[in-house]
Amino acid sequence: MNKTITIDPVTRIEGHSKITIHLDDTGRVDSARFHVTQFRGFEKLVEGRPFHEMPSLTARICGICPVSHLIASAKACDALMAVKIPETAAKLRQVLNLSQILQSHALSFFHLSSPDLVLGMDSDPAKRNIFGVAAEMPDLAKDGIWLRQYGQETIALLAGKRIHPAWVVPGGVSAPLTEDRRDAILAKIPEATKRVRRTLDWYKEVFGQFDAEIRTFANFPSLFMGLVTDNGELEMYDGKLRFIDATGRIVADKIEPEKFGDYIEEAVEPDSYLKSPYYKALGYPDGIYRVGPLARLNLIDRVGTPLADEEWSEFRMLERGASLSSFQYHYARLIEMLFCVEKIEKLLNSPDILSDHVRAKADPNSLEGIGVSEAPRGTLMHHYKIDRQGMMVWANLIIATGHNNLAMNKGVYQVARYFIHGEKIQEGMLNRVEAVIRTFDPCLSCSTHAFGQMPLRVELRSPDGELLDEVHQG
Repeated sequence: MNKTITIDPVTRIEGHSKITIHLDDTGRVDSARFHVTQFRGFEKLVEGRPFHEMPSLTARICGICPVSHLIASAKACDALMAVKIPETAAKLRQVLNLSQILQSHALSFFHLSSPDLVLGMDSDPAKRNIFGVAAEMPDLAKDGIWLRQYGQETIALLAGKRIHPAWVVPGGVSAPLTEDRRDAILAKIPEATKRVRRTLDWYKEVFGQFDAEIRTFANFPSLFMGLVTDNGELEMYDGKLRFIDATGRIVADKIEPEKFGDYIEEAVEPDSYLKSPYYKALGYPDGIYRVGPLARLNLIDRVGTPLADEEWSEFRMLERGASLSSFQYHYARLIEMLFCVEKIEKLLNSPDILSDHVRAKADPNSLEGIGVSEAPRGTLMHHYKIDRQGMMVWANLIIATGHNNLAMNKGVYQVARYFIHGEKIQEGMLNRVEAVIRTFDPCLSCSTHAFGQMPLRVELRSPDGELLDEVHQG
């Protein structure tokens, strides 16, 4: 007798989604799907607006990482104006983006995922949250809160406020950085470095306790994509696109970001509002690839900062080729946090960082513009078309989470297949199905959640509607 398990909503992620798991007559998982259940429509809402409004408008897509959309959108607008922005403005944008990645990674690792790592996948769900972590490991919880706060404070010092700042504009930024604000950010670099390194040391001691999860959390061969510098270093703001395969072999390299459409196509599936991009040369759905921290550390030749390079060398020893288990997104996130702190310090010590030449101004000189940068969750793409009056006529946004959609679906199936058996629902088994999604840190609705536990109800029913088992949470 076939049965279906539904997890609705998936908890401890940003956004609204559900998972359906179909069991066969023997109680084995036959298929599993990850569904994004809400639609926002920003690509249509912006049509008819002046192009220069796009950074502020698209920043409203997300309350968790608005800076990421500011950066990608402003770069697309730079292309519409056909200008090269001042060097100082590019550096300030980089610092802002790195601060965004730092605070978002802290949210993902400490607030959303550390409860599973500290308390265990099978622990009491009433305690499996940040409060439970604070009770069990108060120093770890404090480090997470401090690091996220530092990232947000840096954003505010640079851009005027923590959420939805309007500082990044077409052509650069709207105001220069002052000496006192630069010094305030730099003063906390040593403390930030200490807290990230302490967390890395702890993680490297405990992740070996999760052998089954490492083996099954979206652990499969795929391509990986991200931006790199011309010499193959980690790049979050600019650079060229690179694809590698599961062995670490470069499949495509030095791709100009505006040429991404030659390599990526998007599929639309009937059971989700999230599009499914794929690598064109391999077709759909075989052209599965991953983006984000794990992908970025897999495809680079080096990180580019001393402390992060040391940690990256250890990370690469986990596998002969690319690290394939999405469980190690956690590890990669921590290494990137260290990189962000080091890179912020380096950029803020640039001789020209306080220059007042921070914006180039021009009318539209091109009817099409593309902006690509790295967001916390992976590569973010904004593609705009305008009319001769500078009004938006078309937009396409490929969000980082969208790149990972095919991989998340495959990961859900892999975990469900391994951990779910028979007619009885075990909460720990279902938590692992959710946890594989949390490794990707998806931002589904691109909106902020109020603090608290989202309600969860899972029912297991027979095809004729008979209730066989159920679990309530929240």
